[in-house]
Amino acid sequence: MELIKNIEKMKAVSHRARQEGKTIALVPTMGALHEGHLTLMDYARARADWVVVSIFVNPIQFGPKEDFERYPRDLETDLLLSEKRGVDIVFAPHPREMYPEDFQTQVTVEKVTRPLCGAFRPGHFPGVTTVVLKLFNIVNPHLAVFGQKDYQQWVVIRQMVRDLNLDIEVAGVPTVREKDGLAMSSRNVYLSPEERDSALSLFKALNQARTLFRRGERRASALLKKVRETIASHPGTRIEYAQICDPLTLEEITQIHDRALLALAVWVGSTRLIDNCILEEIQS
Repeated sequence: MELIKNIEKMKAVSHRARQEGKTIALVPTMGALHEGHLTLMDYARARADWVVVSIFVNPIQFGPKEDFERYPRDLETDLLLSEKRGVDIVFAPHPREMYPEDFQTQVTVEKVTRPLCGAFRPGHFPGVTTVVLKLFNIVNPHLAVFGQKDYQQWVVIRQMVRDLNLDIEVAGVPTVREKDGLAMSSRNVYLSPEERDSALSLFKALNQARTLFRRGERRASALLKKVRETIASHPGTRIEYAQICDPLTLEEITQIHDRALLALAVWVGSTRLIDNCILEEIQS
């Protein structure tokens, strides 16, 4: 496995791989790798000849009061984990390499960035789409792999790829969870033992909503009432949003006719967690 920090070298290595007829998969990450990230690498490894993992804590997707400075970073461990998963290249540029002093371009996707996280984190998605498009141009992958825990991000990137006619497949891999159901996240390390217990309320609420849906409840208001009650019953929780949306457009819906996305953002203490599930009938 090779570590590359320079953009021009990364572009040259990818160009050579393509000339040799290799298919390239990119797994974009901000490091602090956990089993969720490693599952994305496994998916990429099964689908492509050559796997690139980017590790870059992207400063322009963090708001002024968010956790950019304290976001967990451990490149040495990340490299060991990546190598064990059969990654070919880790691309880990410095922020000045990605954003030189005269950098002044931003990529904006409109409608699908407005609800959910976009309503509470102004500037977040332009930061995400800008860095992802830069990574696509640098690595030039055939396949890009994202986790569906960040469901809105996956939808936004797919929209950008369609709108800009990029010849890249954007794959979404289901959320990876701890044994107790907590969605894996680099931010879970912020949680105290008591807060971690409260964080399980997200998974409990999703499961209860799924059960009600499968028993015939189709009113979003009734499902969300149960979700909010479950989360609020746990100490130290504060719901930022709990919404039921169309899984493709992310537009809020009041009555579920076929399938829907139930998306959550909840503060547990000082840690913001997101989670989601698709509400749909079990296929027989």
